Amino acid sequence: MKRAFVPLLNSLLITAFALTSSIGHAQDQAPAAGSSTAAKIDPAKGGTLYAEGDAARGLPACVSCHGANGNSTIAVNPRLAAQSQSYLYKQLVNFTTDARQQPVMSLYAKMLTDADKHNVAAWLSTQTAKPGAAKNRASLELGKKIYRGGIAEKNVPACASCHGATGGGIPALYPRLAGQHQDYTVAQLGLFKGHGRKNSPEMATIAARMSDDEMKAVADYVAGLK
Repeated sequence: MKRAFVPLLNSLLITAFALTSSIGHAQDQAPAAGSSTAAKIDPAKGGTLYAEGDAARGLPACVSCHGANGNSTIAVNPRLAAQSQSYLYKQLVNFTTDARQQPVMSLYAKMLTDADKHNVAAWLSTQTAKPGAAKNRASLELGKKIYRGGIAEKNVPACASCHGATGGGIPALYPRLAGQHQDYTVAQLGLFKGHGRKNSPEMATIAARMSDDEMKAVADYVAGLK
């Protein structure tokens, strides 16, 4: 019983750490209620910038990579529709720092004003996400097992404990994963594992304990969640 208890205790500690860390991130990035920034958020302007870009600043339309209404059809580019507004805003901010570096997104995120970031994030959060689908039937059960129950022998907590049973996430804390492209999810887990993405210490810890096959399996399962 003692041996079984240790992995469970470690999993609970990781989850608790994730919650504390994410709350701190959300508080750092989200505008305070009643603040001037919060009052100026304009989803309509965000939608226009997303669809048309801003030629005067050399900003391309987000739709060219992330698809109509945030439903990307390009497997390496994330689906953003229905994602939490605060999470999207935080990622745009992170792209302007060393916490999350990606050549294209880092370039354009630095060209956006703070108001732009808030507006685009607000607009995307109101869009309807189109469902995705799992592709690999052979690994589906493994992905389901990891997502719902974790990997006890590796102290990997259940993904559902933070991202929800159906992958809807928890606004301001954890991102929506349901319907996300498998290729994109696998790539992000790889970046967390290799410390190429540094904006979530808890995910870096979890990903480091997973094999490539485990990452692929859970990413495929997530893609089929609705």
